[in-house]
Amino acid sequence: MGRSNRRHRSARPRSISENLQKLFALFEPKDKALITIDADPDAMASAMALKRLLWHKVQSVTIAHFNDIVRFDNVTMVRLLKVPLAKLQQIKAQAFSKTLLVDSQPHHHEAFCDFHYDAVIDHHPITMPVDAPFVDIRPSYGATATMMTEYLRSARIRPSKSLATALLYAIRVDTHNFELHAFEDDVKAFHYLFPLANMNLLRKIEISDMGVGDLKYFQQALESKRIIKGKIFSHLAQVHSPDILVLLADFFMRCHEVGWVVVSGVYNKNLVVIIRNDGFRKNAGSKAIKAFGRLGSAGGHRAMARAEIPLDNLDGHLRKTDLADLGRFVIRQFKKTLES
Repeated sequence: MGRSNRRHRSARPRSISENLQKLFALFEPKDKALITIDADPDAMASAMALKRLLWHKVQSVTIAHFNDIVRFDNVTMVRLLKVPLAKLQQIKAQAFSKTLLVDSQPHHHEAFCDFHYDAVIDHHPITMPVDAPFVDIRPSYGATATMMTEYLRSARIRPSKSLATALLYAIRVDTHNFELHAFEDDVKAFHYLFPLANMNLLRKIEISDMGVGDLKYFQQALESKRIIKGKIFSHLAQVHSPDILVLLADFFMRCHEVGWVVVSGVYNKNLVVIIRNDGFRKNAGSKAIKAFGRLGSAGGHRAMARAEIPLDNLDGHLRKTDLADLGRFVIRQFKKTLES
């Protein structure tokens, strides 16, 4: 798969069309291409676009992911858009003549370290040199899907509805609906894809963020909530995933009288605290660090933050040893931070 005369290039070529021709020049009709990803919306959509670009250019293209796809929105995306995926652990690397990596870089995960990549396409910051015959890394882009949309347009390929929907969703996710890390190129790609996408499928993917079994947590959160001067606190003891705490925090923020929401729970022997606010003269990230940074990891943005504290670090901080006191501990810590 690898080549001995590999060159390191991370600078963007003069034009998309020139870059596209350099990419196509890597392949021969007899090639079997493997695209490896850390499966999330941007990686999956970008891999789908790359597979479409290589249609009729190579003998076959396989998209393989190393991680488990468990988030319900990602599962729904795979199902509704029929994303063709294989597990990387079940792939025999020697069966492929070309290997590509999208929306990541080789040093980002140990699963990628065993491959010698022919092409790397990504939008994340370059923290280590990337060695491959073809490298296109653009940290100035909000999503790799934006880059792949430009490749498709340069190749004069009109994406199918499913591909356009995947790319559109990926751009929205990675730019946080253009609230964070969005640039002019992302907006242009979005405008191009919007009329081509299936908005009904997109809406279903976006709202599919929980399963029927998660409804019990909403009941628990509503029963345990405390409202104190425009702030909602809720503690849920054990949860199967921290993602449910995020959903609950966003749910409580829909109350127009509420300026702060703090939802906590226990996952994998850690106290996880999710913080949200209305963003008006507030900084959730700094409050999370002040309240919980001494005991574990904490940080975030002005309107959203997160803290994770190993339960072993809470010895001496709890008045009781039961899980219920964790909720009271969170309230005490957060109130002290707001008052200081």
